[in-house]
Amino acid sequence: MNSASHLLDVYPYLPFKPESAEGVYLMAGGRRIIDFYGGHAVAGLGYGHPDIVRTLEAQARTLFFQSNAVALDVREAAARRLVDFAPAGLDLVFFANSGAEANENALRLACRLTGRGRILAIEHGFHGRTAAAAAVTWSAVGKWYGFPRTPFDAGFIPRNDIGAAEALIDDSVAAVILEPVQGQAGAFDLDPAFLRGIAAACRRHGALLIADEIQSGMGRCGAPFAIELSGVSPDMLTVAKALGAGFPCSALMMTPAVAAGLKHGDLGTTFGGGPLASALMSTVIEVIRRDRLIDNVRTLSQEIIAAMPLGPVQAVQGRGFLLGLRCRKPAKQVLNELLERDILVGTSADPHIVRLLPPLTLQRGHVHALLNALADIGPG
Repeated sequence: MNSASHLLDVYPYLPFKPESAEGVYLMAGGRRIIDFYGGHAVAGLGYGHPDIVRTLEAQARTLFFQSNAVALDVREAAARRLVDFAPAGLDLVFFANSGAEANENALRLACRLTGRGRILAIEHGFHGRTAAAAAVTWSAVGKWYGFPRTPFDAGFIPRNDIGAAEALIDDSVAAVILEPVQGQAGAFDLDPAFLRGIAAACRRHGALLIADEIQSGMGRCGAPFAIELSGVSPDMLTVAKALGAGFPCSALMMTPAVAAGLKHGDLGTTFGGGPLASALMSTVIEVIRRDRLIDNVRTLSQEIIAAMPLGPVQAVQGRGFLLGLRCRKPAKQVLNELLERDILVGTSADPHIVRLLPPLTLQRGHVHALLNALADIGPG
């Protein structure tokens, strides 16, 4: 760390410093690096997208900020577009600022509305670093959690174990929260039959099902939201990251049945649903639909999958543009070798998984550059 820096030394920086960015490229010291990581899946439309820039400038000139003390047409429009984009039945929206905040509110509502004090999550899942969200993040308690106690009794279901899920989900459970494709865990896609089994058990016992689509949503997995690929209808859904194309925002969506128990004052936020965020959310959805970016995700994802095994990669998991490449050697080593070839990827909690989270605007030439780089690295 630079000894003159006033930033806390809590992040292990990559060995380059971006100076600017355009499309899917990061510019640093004369290099053009293809970004297959997208800033933790945030840069869903890449960098400097003309529609995003125009929207930001126009809204900033019109109304930069107002709180939720007043109604805003731009906020109503964003909610309407998000509801139209999301799975059927999720008709009500609460806007917030981050994925953790959206999850925090979903978990709090689950406990309050059911009157129960137990939440289940899936082993290896990640839901955030705030008190409730971290309580259902695998291995957080005992490592970095820090709080003296969790706000509820948390339990974890083994991945793809329907029997364990049915045994654990009972009348004491307020909700089950899950990522249909576990991002931080290495793009591990949960079995659709497992997801359907959890949904059925939740219905039997009156527990709520929360789909955490903070990383897997907004078209990234080859559908507007990954939960749709299993045919499951959640009671609540959270989304963030690519929702604002890099502008901080998130949303908690819910069914009318869940929302029926809420009244004024039950939820609140200062910046959530502000004019800038709202305008950008609408534009992101418009661009994804207009430019058929979900079709692009499906097509190019299949090309990546079909090329495996290749070089150091022996297997692939995940969906769409949330892919995990299982490597024969440590993922950090593969990351560095790819970065030497001007390709940026990510790692994960699994030390042998390289994670791909590129912008939805990726093109075939970028995919070929990745595949050629992997072949050049070789299997050793």
